[in-house]
Amino acid sequence: MKMLVTGATGKLGSKVVETLLKMVPANQLAVSVRNPEKAAGLKARGVDVRQGDFDQPETLDSAFADIDRLLIISTDGDTETRIRQHAHAVEAAKRAQVGFIAYTSATNARESTLFLAEVHRVTEEAIIQTGIPYSFLRNNWYLENELGKIQGAANGQAWVTSAGSGKAGWALQQDYAEAAAAVLAGSGHENTIYELGGKLRTQEELVSLIGSVLGREVPVLQVDDAKFAEIMKEAGVPDFVVPILTGIEKGIREGALEVESSDMEKLLGRPLTPIKEALIQLLNVSNQE
Repeated sequence: MKMLVTGATGKLGSKVVETLLKMVPANQLAVSVRNPEKAAGLKARGVDVRQGDFDQPETLDSAFADIDRLLIISTDGDTETRIRQHAHAVEAAKRAQVGFIAYTSATNARESTLFLAEVHRVTEEAIIQTGIPYSFLRNNWYLENELGKIQGAANGQAWVTSAGSGKAGWALQQDYAEAAAAVLAGSGHENTIYELGGKLRTQEELVSLIGSVLGREVPVLQVDDAKFAEIMKEAGVPDFVVPILTGIEKGIREGALEVESSDMEKLLGRPLTPIKEALIQLLNVSNQE
């Protein structure tokens, strides 16, 4: 059985590959990357490194050839670009007659009001239309997404948010990666949808945990979307990123990520990394308690 992970040199993809290498022999694992030179280390360890670019669909035919189980990791970029790139990957998977597609989607993708969900809604439907057995890994929110704000809090800054009392299911990327690896290397996951994420928490609850790790209270500044955008601009956030961040805050405020599920723990076969422990890892500070 041959498995392939796309985007294998990215933040999530590299963690998935490292996890898989602890589960299966390297000769069962292939990766598809835009720049094979970046995956030279994997090649040296016996991984089948293939060149595949979602913007050049012809490269994907050779990348996906003779693959039994495929993990498509969603790309970055604007909605239109991502939909096109994902379509290229799904079409190539069908041409290559892969036996199974796992795809990193988003929470409640089919019904979500979060602006980021459109990409995943369209891609999920495209995968279903191929008739290939699938598993949708609907990732809630990476704790790493908040790293800039977490580091800011460590440096004495207030936690600025317009998410109100909306909740998100923060968890470490490593936990999401291990869940994806379990599905790709496991069995019995055909035509499944997993809602993956940690315990639902408000911004205040997350910040309280950050404060306990830092050993001091971190002030939370709740503002409206317009003020949030203004503060982000003043902080030097690029103009094109500001509406993305504001849209995420709005989505969280409106409950777009409030999906309670134990799917992740079931796939991992263990509890998720406790958020406090995860924060210590991210901050690389010693817990004085």
